[in-house]
Amino acid sequence: MSLRKRLRVGVIFGGRSGEHEVSLASAASVLRALDPEKYEPVPVGITKEGRWLVGTGAQKMLPEVLRSGQQVLLPPDPTSAALVRLAPGAERVAVDVVFPVLHGTFGEDGTVQGLLELAGLPYVGAGVLASSVGMDKDVQKRLFVEAGLPIVPFVALRRAEWERDRAKVIRRIKKKFRFPVFVKPATLGSSVGMTRVKSARELLAALDLAAAYALKILVERCVTAREIEVSVLGNEDPQASVPGEILPHREFYDYTAKYLEQGTRLVIPAALSKKQVATFQNFAVRAFQAIDGAGMARCDFFLEKKTGKIFVNELNTIPGFTSISMYPKMWEASGLPYSKLIDRLIELAFERHRERARTKYSIEVPHSAGGALEA
Repeated sequence: MSLRKRLRVGVIFGGRSGEHEVSLASAASVLRALDPEKYEPVPVGITKEGRWLVGTGAQKMLPEVLRSGQQVLLPPDPTSAALVRLAPGAERVAVDVVFPVLHGTFGEDGTVQGLLELAGLPYVGAGVLASSVGMDKDVQKRLFVEAGLPIVPFVALRRAEWERDRAKVIRRIKKKFRFPVFVKPATLGSSVGMTRVKSARELLAALDLAAAYALKILVERCVTAREIEVSVLGNEDPQASVPGEILPHREFYDYTAKYLEQGTRLVIPAALSKKQVATFQNFAVRAFQAIDGAGMARCDFFLEKKTGKIFVNELNTIPGFTSISMYPKMWEASGLPYSKLIDRLIELAFERHRERARTKYSIEVPHSAGGALEA
């Protein structure tokens, strides 16, 4: 850790994702909440084209950073712990810890986490494995089944399979499900590319839309249910928040309902029995552990109205992080306010970094064995 009075926190936002704009809103909230007595923020924006730009002291708005920040790169060099400006002199921008506020592909899926691992930097949130699994809803659901967690019946198919024989895929879906069903990209969040399909004739457009966003497509049985969410926080001993409930004003909680229109209500805590609360919290922690989670995640559930059955829907390893997003609001209702939540996440980043540093990555060969190895 740096000997400077304040920690330099690199907040990475934007990215090559359909959730680029959502990331900007989350990152702006994180930057505003960083205690200036403890932290010196370093805003690092990734454009939709993939250029990394660092903000200057005069740049207060994140779109400004993306328009006119100074271009940088993060070398995969653990002896550096700094971004390098791609300008004359190649000035270094040192950081102590990174807070990735990236949603979707090329940020939440293990790619940036892998780069941060190579760079030897502590960072907030899940590692490479949990990030990539958290992004792939197909693999994630298979792990939930392995962990004994209840999930909604689903079918996963590859884009190539759909494009090669559309009629066969539609027959397969019609054989397994009654309508309605949900069709969505298997590796994207914020309900981007998701469609509620009410009849077979709507399948074609829905599958084409999902295929435009991912290599894999997920088709799930539609469940008439309450949408319950639980926040998880921790590394080796994760804790679950009080549950909250989403009451969308639209037919389902799609991208428009989440980010573009007013009307959706968030109820925290959700109106549940003590037994239901305990079950949701238990399932959330088990789902987090099933994908080898770390730092944070939001676990989304369905509570079927007719039967009262609970289904684990998915985990989001970098959930929405505005001050009015469900993840921080559920922790606030659990007694952990937004700014303290950020403090705790940064502490967890250093804790996990120290734990990784204890791991041996090379074999110590006795000096006398050197000649034999060379031979």
